[in-house]
Amino acid sequence: MTEILLIHVGDFRESYYREAESEFLKRLRGYCRFRTVCVPEERIPDEASPSAVSVALKKEAEKIRSQTPQRSVTCALCVEGKQMTSEQFASWMEKSIPEGTLCFIIGSSHGLDPELKKECHVRLSMSQMTFPHRMARLLLEEQIYRGFTILAGKTYHK
Repeated sequence: MTEILLIHVGDFRESYYREAESEFLKRLRGYCRFRTVCVPEERIPDEASPSAVSVALKKEAEKIRSQTPQRSVTCALCVEGKQMTSEQFASWMEKSIPEGTLCFIIGSSHGLDPELKKECHVRLSMSQMTFPHRMARLLLEEQIYRGFTILAGKTYHK
């Protein structure tokens, strides 16, 4: 069965996010083994210097790398990434699944370390709009579910 791993920096605080995620995880069970790994966010003062942010992102990147399976196709969610339609995303998933675990990475509110993004096979942008990282996580989970329903020819995707 397909394995999908979502590595994210920081976790949900609000119960309504956890409830929404629970629904998508339940739906995904029929299509894949889906798991999430939370990497703790580095503490950065609000008025941190760019170098302090860079150091924090490098520390988060090391934690992310330590959780990334060796045989995986990595996809970093980032603003400069490629935008895809749901159909294009489903097609990309279908082509990537035989290569190993699909590993999606969502950074903190400061983003992801530039070197980590370069190492990833794909950089994906959900939209030109800005979303809270917790919401981006839910949107990604929904799109993964939608991708599987597209591939299965289900009516969920209209």
